[in-house]
Amino acid sequence: MTDWKTRCAQRKQAQLNSIPHEWLIEACPPNQMNVMQVPRDCGLLSVRELEITETVDVDVILQKLASAEWSSVEVTTAFYKRAIIAQQLTNCLTEIFVERALNRAKELDDILKATGKVSGPLHGLPISLKDQFTMKGLETIMGYAGWIGRYADSDCVLVEILYECGAVPFVRTNVPQTLMWGETYNHVFGRTVNPYNRYLTPGGSSGGEGALLAIKGSPLGVGTDIGGSLRIPSAFCGLYTLRPSYERLPYCGAVNALEGQESISSVLGPMANSISGVKLLTKTLIDAKPWLKDPLAIRKEWSDKEYELVYHGGGKKLCFGIMWDNGVVRPHPPLLRAMSITKRALEAAGHIGTSPLLDWEPHRHLEIYRNSETIFVADGGEDYRVSCALSGEPLIMTMLPDEGAHATTLDEPYVKRLVGPPYHRTTYELWNLHKEKRELRKSHLDHWEASASRTSTGRPIDAIISPAVAYAAVPHGLNTDSFYTTLCNAMDYATSVFPVTFVDTNLDHRHPPHKFYNHEDEAIYNLYDSGLFDGCPVGLQLIGRTQEEEAVIAMTEIVDRALRQYTKANTG
Repeated sequence: MTDWKTRCAQRKQAQLNSIPHEWLIEACPPNQMNVMQVPRDCGLLSVRELEITETVDVDVILQKLASAEWSSVEVTTAFYKRAIIAQQLTNCLTEIFVERALNRAKELDDILKATGKVSGPLHGLPISLKDQFTMKGLETIMGYAGWIGRYADSDCVLVEILYECGAVPFVRTNVPQTLMWGETYNHVFGRTVNPYNRYLTPGGSSGGEGALLAIKGSPLGVGTDIGGSLRIPSAFCGLYTLRPSYERLPYCGAVNALEGQESISSVLGPMANSISGVKLLTKTLIDAKPWLKDPLAIRKEWSDKEYELVYHGGGKKLCFGIMWDNGVVRPHPPLLRAMSITKRALEAAGHIGTSPLLDWEPHRHLEIYRNSETIFVADGGEDYRVSCALSGEPLIMTMLPDEGAHATTLDEPYVKRLVGPPYHRTTYELWNLHKEKRELRKSHLDHWEASASRTSTGRPIDAIISPAVAYAAVPHGLNTDSFYTTLCNAMDYATSVFPVTFVDTNLDHRHPPHKFYNHEDEAIYNLYDSGLFDGCPVGLQLIGRTQEEEAVIAMTEIVDRALRQYTKANTG
């Protein structure tokens, strides 16, 4: 067998060879950190292609495709060119299959021309996919050298449905080795960087999607989430997303880490530059009756009643709880400012609680996190070792770049102290973890229900607003916080992320030291430097109840609209 380093180098070269030569651009200087304007300035995209790729409302793109004002070939070409620009700037892609995607686009154009009818609700729309979603005839490497040459003999259910709905899957995006990182680096394709600042991470494990969408190299993407892998990249890259509840959307046929671990299910969800894109893909997948193709998909049709917030007072007067701090790590100043902005925007829009929004009191947060993280490593790391042994590549133990550690690098993340040394737990020990998780879910449900005594609506709070991560995008190797996101995976809460603002050195001054909860909280406090994060997106998450995707989307639309109105009113 060829040694793993050679195999990785050959596969990376094959990826480079798949890029049309005429789409290569002049390399940016290594010290140019923000590359968001390069697609406009590099000269590769025409005026029309810029118009197409900078249309962030997916509904508008679909209208123009349906009317044949834009053809699928030109839309797919425009986004493909921009995706290749994004690849050269951020290293966000894995599979590049230009001819295949353009042939699919031409087929759809021909059908529309011949029949006058679209081929489905996603007719002609290019969609990017995280490197877990198998496509017949393509490799699915998922960050492992040993998976090079592993070609899929069929499409996963998601891809089947996308084809049936008229979409054009056109690229696949980078992930970390093992998937279980909040950053994106592997030995095969390398490190993905954040286009807002290439010194910083785009997050993970859907970091390739995050970087690609941030630079508008795709109109709509699909990632996955088991501990924050949709929400962390979306928060770091200024995007919208939805972490749906277990089995609401079809995962069957996709590859994964920790397969067989079914207590905390990985879920797939949309990522986009607009909340309309999130709603569109979620509704389209549900309307396709995925339970007829995926035996685990829940048989629950899209509910207009839930989307109209019938169980939340019709959406006229919502009550949100604000989680300013989860009692494990305190958010950086830009996150606290984002929550203050959101609070004021909701108050201005008439959505109030008692005084005036409720401060959410974290409930058994650390116990929930410890339980979840212990379940994830119940095999003692065997899943990772088996996958690495296929090629002999080493298991990646840190996301830090080769040039060395940052001054605030943790010697040991807090999670390792919570969970303890890794070992292969017995079946009985795992059963007890599952039993504990059920008890924690019941306890958290009761805590949520009890909030009704504190609201002015007579209902429990409608949703929680909190950070998705305690900070904006951080230097590579330093994203250790998944305390805010993993709560939702463990409790199975439908959760969105929405952008609020950007880090501003003139506003986001370092706060005085607080009494640190633990050594990681102290390290995160010491990491803050507004100059380092200046200009980075700041997003928050909106946490709803289990199987409440429609309501979470609707409430996110309300929050997003309130933020836009508030921003407009306060900027003249």
